[in-house]
Amino acid sequence: MDTEHERCAMRIIAENTSGVLRDIATVIAGHGANILMINQEIFDSGPYAGMGELYLEYEHGPEDREHLVRDLEAIKSVRDVKSFQPFGDIFGSRVIIIGGGAQVAQVALGAVNEADRHNIRGERISVDTIPLVGERTLALAVDAVSRLPRASILVLAGSIMGGEISNAVDRVREAGIPVIALKMAGTVPEHADLVVTDPIQAGVFAVMQVSSKAVFDIKRVRGREF
Repeated sequence: MDTEHERCAMRIIAENTSGVLRDIATVIAGHGANILMINQEIFDSGPYAGMGELYLEYEHGPEDREHLVRDLEAIKSVRDVKSFQPFGDIFGSRVIIIGGGAQVAQVALGAVNEADRHNIRGERISVDTIPLVGERTLALAVDAVSRLPRASILVLAGSIMGGEISNAVDRVREAGIPVIALKMAGTVPEHADLVVTDPIQAGVFAVMQVSSKAVFDIKRVRGREF
């Protein structure tokens, strides 16, 4: 009978030296764990200034987790190992809102209010916003959405968007992330899955789409305008 694997997470503090990631990955592989995502950065301040932080999520059977932590702590360059719940269990699916400040704020109002209703019932849906201006800046931000962990839907909120932003929208959709656009000037609405006039309603639609309990399905209204 196959052992059921659980998604786990840990944070490792280690010296910022060559070969550390290799040593850590070797120990994890030796325990039969499968790394699902990984993030690294260097501390700029605090007690670990100059040292590296490695956050990773992995699949592992329940029987050997403590042994894995002990073996990681035994690596010479490792200073600390702590286990945590995965981000998906804490923050859940992410609604990403990008665009002009005033419109972003209104979309976020609808999204946060709707997410509150779902999270009270045990779901986990979080809302990320960033107000930006400029075609190049917005296009880079839209392109980056497909690389964000757990990004489940994108809402574009502005008065006019097109050009490179529209191309970026196509790439995000090709990555499997649906896109809602406010009714605006420019070509972005032609490339989005759904166009919504009311920014508050756009935020509500976005949360309903990523919810595991709502009945809204953006595929059934794709190409329409509300």
